[in-house]
Amino acid sequence: MSLLISSVGNLFLGVKTSRTGLIQKTLKYSEVKSALSLKKYSTRELLNEAYCRTKLKCRSKKLPQDVNPKGVFACNELDLSEVQVYGFDYDYTLAHYKPTMEHLLYNLGREYLLEKYNYPPEILKLEYKPNFAVRGLHYDIEKGLLLKLDSFLQIQFGAVYRGLTPVSTDEVLKLYKNRIIPIAYVEGDTRAHKPNRAKMVHLADLFSVPEMGLLCNVAEYFIKNHIDYHPEILFLDVKNSVQSCHPIMHKIVAQNVEEYIRPNKKLRNYFQMLQESDKKLFLVTNSPYHFVNAGMEMLVGHDWRDFFDVVIVNANKPKFFTEVSRPIRVFDKNANSHIWEKVTSLEKGIIYYEGTVKQLQDLTGWCGHQVLYFGDHPYSDLADVTLEHGWRTGAIINELTHEINTLNTRSFKENANWLQMLTQLIEDHQDYKDPEAMEVLTQWMGERDYLRSYYIGSRNEIKAVFNPQFGSVFRTYHNPTYFSRRLFRFADIYTSNIINLLNYSLTHTFYPRRGVMPHEYGSYFV
Repeated sequence: MSLLISSVGNLFLGVKTSRTGLIQKTLKYSEVKSALSLKKYSTRELLNEAYCRTKLKCRSKKLPQDVNPKGVFACNELDLSEVQVYGFDYDYTLAHYKPTMEHLLYNLGREYLLEKYNYPPEILKLEYKPNFAVRGLHYDIEKGLLLKLDSFLQIQFGAVYRGLTPVSTDEVLKLYKNRIIPIAYVEGDTRAHKPNRAKMVHLADLFSVPEMGLLCNVAEYFIKNHIDYHPEILFLDVKNSVQSCHPIMHKIVAQNVEEYIRPNKKLRNYFQMLQESDKKLFLVTNSPYHFVNAGMEMLVGHDWRDFFDVVIVNANKPKFFTEVSRPIRVFDKNANSHIWEKVTSLEKGIIYYEGTVKQLQDLTGWCGHQVLYFGDHPYSDLADVTLEHGWRTGAIINELTHEINTLNTRSFKENANWLQMLTQLIEDHQDYKDPEAMEVLTQWMGERDYLRSYYIGSRNEIKAVFNPQFGSVFRTYHNPTYFSRRLFRFADIYTSNIINLLNYSLTHTFYPRRGVMPHEYGSYFV
């Protein structure tokens, strides 16, 4: 092969060789076609030559530097010097939960199905499967499938499940007739002359992960035991069961916060930095006061309320951001109930209950780009405040740490780099139609499919390093996920933990990266 490489290289003028004498230039379709016209080499030899050159070029490339798992990433330019007010959600924003929380919600929901909906007693034997699902998936309430969509509403084949069983690509295409799902099917059609509710539910928060686990476990039990069930009824039963158990969960967690909440020692330091710089702080959460208080006392200290100018519990988001008439009330923490008197001002040290963002803005004067609000849910936390009220937004995405640590591994970088270059090689030579060339191209396509599913030299699925069933929260094979599209649209910045902002000054400007558009520069992974 080395003799062939050297000989074919001489056919092209101006091509430089490396110190080993091997040609580093990738042969294009037109160049190979020209070489074939000399009738000295077979198509297979010349395509293999192009493959070898590309492989050598790939190995010679320097791998990219590691990404900082504690970095803050910008979707939109954000100048912190303009921000005077910092707002926070609580769950999965300030409080990060241990896996024990998922097990607790799963077990409580499973018991509720049995007690309130009279499900078979055997479901109590169905144990929670950690890491089965990831957030951002869709559940088809009509077909009973859990699946992953990309930003173009395309199904990611290999990431479609009925119960705990993967659904083949052939069956998926038979069910949907196409890999692209109509937007009305996914999001519903809100046009007045054609009202139509969505057939899919987007599971976009981390509390939905144990919910998906219970849903798929029960569906698998029904299927294996030949019990007929209605996918939408099952979904609603599971959803209502898990959510109905939240009050019980709140009491259990509040009594033993160390078992369920991860410590975050620097959270107090972050609040102190904001307070010392004369920033205003507020908390708006759907959770009840006693639950939040127990967690914040563990995370920040018994004086945690001293950091906040406004605290609102039981906010009932997203309605808090969309409704205008629901009154805000003072919450009496001793009586564990709200007081009916009208609220005409918001005072530090007082706990407030329900209300609306309109009242919050009217009573404080906090509005527009001077407010930066952090939450974990792209819809209920971030969408309305940025679209309707002009607030700046930050998303706290717990999964980022695992995702970035995976991206930083040498094996991932090497295989992602080669995948990009192999794809370009296939694109450059796909116009060959003779049988010999088609055979080589088929081999290349097979290797590309293998790369997208497996690491070379091992039997570990490439998506398994993120999640064995559904892969990355942020990416499908080619495109960002549906979840990523919403995240990038509604969040100005995102990071894995609120304390990562301690690494930046309060006058720091976050600049989004200039991405390469398809019509701009050709670029490999590095």
